[in-house]
Formats: sequence, structure tokens, C-alpha cells
Amino acid sequence: MALEARLQLKQTQRLVMTQMLQQAIKLLPLSRLELVQTIRNELVENPLLEETLLEEDEAASTDQEDSITEDEEQEAGDLDGDIDWDVYMQDMREMGFSGTDRQEFPSYESTLSPQLSLDDHLLWQLNLSVPDETTREIGTYLIGNIDEGGYLTTSVEEVAESLNVGLEQVEDALQLIQGFDPTGVASRSLKECLLIQIRQGELAGSVVEQVVEKHLEKLYEQHYPRIARDLGVSLEEIIQSVQTIRKFDPKPGLRFSPESSGYIIPDVIVLKVGDEYQIFFNDEGVPRLRVSPHYYNMLNSKDSLQPEARKFIEEKFRSAVWLIKSIEQRRQTLFKVARSLVRYQREFLDKGTAHLRPLILKDVAEDIEMHESTVSRVTTNKYMHTPQGIFELKYFFHSGIDSMEGDTMSSVTVKDMIRKLVDSENPREPLTDQQIVGRLGEENVRIARRTVTKYRKELKILQSSRRRRIYTL
Repeated sequence: MALEARLQLKQTQRLVMTQMLQQAIKLLPLSRLELVQTIRNELVENPLLEETLLEEDEAASTDQEDSITEDEEQEAGDLDGDIDWDVYMQDMREMGFSGTDRQEFPSYESTLSPQLSLDDHLLWQLNLSVPDETTREIGTYLIGNIDEGGYLTTSVEEVAESLNVGLEQVEDALQLIQGFDPTGVASRSLKECLLIQIRQGELAGSVVEQVVEKHLEKLYEQHYPRIARDLGVSLEEIIQSVQTIRKFDPKPGLRFSPESSGYIIPDVIVLKVGDEYQIFFNDEGVPRLRVSPHYYNMLNSKDSLQPEARKFIEEKFRSAVWLIKSIEQRRQTLFKVARSLVRYQREFLDKGTAHLRPLILKDVAEDIEMHESTVSRVTTNKYMHTPQGIFELKYFFHSGIDSMEGDTMSSVTVKDMIRKLVDSENPREPLTDQQIVGRLGEENVRIARRTVTKYRKELKILQSSRRRRIYTL
């Protein structure tokens, strides 16, 4: 068989992971705060990126359009065969990621006040309370060894040795700080934290104090009848004491943590306008970007640039354009997913949790003609403000349970039914998991006992024998 050289053409299709595609994928799962931080970092690193107000951007775009002549357009095309700078700039002018008038919605950030740290709060009280320098020095050292939960992380012996002071002086300074706000701060254990709150709340000598001081460990196992016998009080008094203890703060320092403000800033806002739901983006606080007109004009300038300078500007120009387009791509994908969720969960938006439909990523992916992984990324760390409250986008995805009528209901709805059954049960004869299965069957919900057990545990509901123990001696 003779060997011969032959030239053959073959056409194939394959996915190429371009730099822009990689950047767009990286931006998808970012939370709102992470996106803002990423943009801020890029603004520092890339001189061709500028932050601009909407009004400034529109004015600059108009001025720039007026200044671009046909000669400059031709020259821009000659700069680089692969780059049409005017097309890029036109894309940037047409591309916006401020979907609504910023005046339509209040700024969520405006509801946040500057967060005072726990250290600053305690030092301020220390400086107001302590006249002598030694106690102030000891107190400052103690405050520096209090963790974010409000607990002291060192011993009084170590403090005394480190500062070369008496143990009694350290004890006095610690006692002083334990009287500061927040109540329970500078404790060395959970028991001490709770006792400080009890005694400062005028419950000293009460059954509540006795329960915490003598039987805190038994509370974990809910051995209420045994505690009642040991203290010689009624079971009802123990149960009331437990309810009081639950109102105390086990980590009083966390209220000064920046991460514990409790505010969730939604990425998407869904409002009902007439009979339809409208989707708006909450862009407040997200920097609006544009490519610097100054560097754009340098690229179009007839004055020659040094090759290294031109190469640098062109690379940064590409990077800036990629970032802006990636942000817009992220925004468009988020809008498509939100629109699909609103369409699928219309009854939930109208009527509440009981009407949440079963939904999986594949349903939305097919609806918006994107891959499941894309839907998964864009729903991570994103929140939607709805008439029913603020929910993470992941909340709307749940498996379904078949009903005896052939319908399918969301697992969230079934969990809600289980919780209501337990809340309304006879406390002296709690429902077993099998009995819950029977009750759900009466509501035409077909479910296995092991599924009820799984949901009950996810709801942090004790098994029936543990619930009964609370009420029986």
C-alpha cells in the first residue's frame, strides 16, 4: 500500500473558553457585596476604567459621539485589525446596568449606620468609669482579649502575670467590665454569661438562677422533670424558667459584629403593578462603569504613541470592555432567571408559602435556554424582594411530594404542614412520625415515614418521646 501526503480540510465546532467567558463565569456566583468589591479592585488596577454617575455618563456619551469624525473612525479601524474601538465604545454607550431610575427605590445602604465595634464601645465605657491609670491599663488589656462573641479568652492569672499586677486588681477590673453594656460581656463561660444577665435583670435568687447555676447541663437533654425534683419546684416553674433563659443572649458581643446587622440587600425587587409582576434591579451602591474617554481619544489620536504605551492601553482597554460586558451579561442572566421564577411561582407571590410550587434547576434552565450550572451560579448569594418577603433565589427550588389527587406540592409546603401539626398537637400525647404520615394522608399528601422523619429533623423538631418528656414526671 503506497503512502502519500494529502491535504484535507475538516470543519468542527468546539467550545473555546475565552478570557471574557471566564470572567463572566467568575462574576455569576458573586454576591452583591463581592461584586462591588471586585469592581472597586478593578477601578484601582485599570486606569481605563472610570466610575461615573448616570447623568455624567449620558452627557459624556453625547459629547463623545459629537467629537467622533469619519476620519477618526477610519483611523481607529487601522489601529488594530482585531479591534474596532468605535464598536466597543458604541457598545459601552448602549450597554447600561442601571435598570431603573435610582430614585424609585430607597437606598438599603442608607438604613445602615456606621457600626461601632465592641472594643470601642467597651473602651468608651471604661474611660468614663475609671479614674486611676492602673485599672484603666488592666481594663484595656482585658478588653483586647474579648472575642467577637463577648467572651474573655484569657485567664485572670495570665493577665496578672503579663501586666505584673495583683490578681485581686485584675478581678476588680474584670468585675467592672462585666457590668458594662452589653450585659453578659467579658464572661468566661456560658454559665457566667447567663448568670450576669439574670442578676442584672433582677432575677437574683429566682428559680431561673438556680436552674442555670446548678442544672445548665441537664437543660441540653431537656430533663425538666428531674430538675424540678432536684430543686423542689413544680414542672411548670421549670418550663417557665426555660422560656425566660431562652430570651437571654448567649453571645452578647455579636450585636456589634458588622456581619450581624441583620440587613439583607436584595439584588432583585419584584413589585405587583396592576395584575402583573414587574422586575426591577436594585443597583443602588453598585458602581457604574465606563471606559475613559481620555484614553479612547489617545487610541484615536493622530499623534503616534510609543509601541509599549499603545500595547498597554490596548490591553487595558480590552480588559475594561470585558469587565463591563461581563457585568452586563451577569445582569441579563439574573433578569432571565428572576423572570422565570416569577412565572413559575406566581401563586406563591399572590398567596404565600402554602402555594410554593416544586421546582428544580433544570426547569428554569430549559425555560431560559441556559445550562443548569449557569442557573446554579446566578442563584447563589442572590436575594429577591417579593410581596411575601425577602428570599434567597435558591429558596424557590425544592423537590416535590405527590398528592393522592395526582398533583405535586413543594417540600416547603409539606414542612409547613408538619410544623402546624406539631404546633397544634396535644402536648401530653405528641404525634409520632407515623401518625403525622396519617394526618398528611388525610390532606391527600402521600409521604413516607422516613421522609417525615427527615423533614422533622430539618425543622429541628424533637421526636415524640422527647417532646412528651417535657410534660411528664
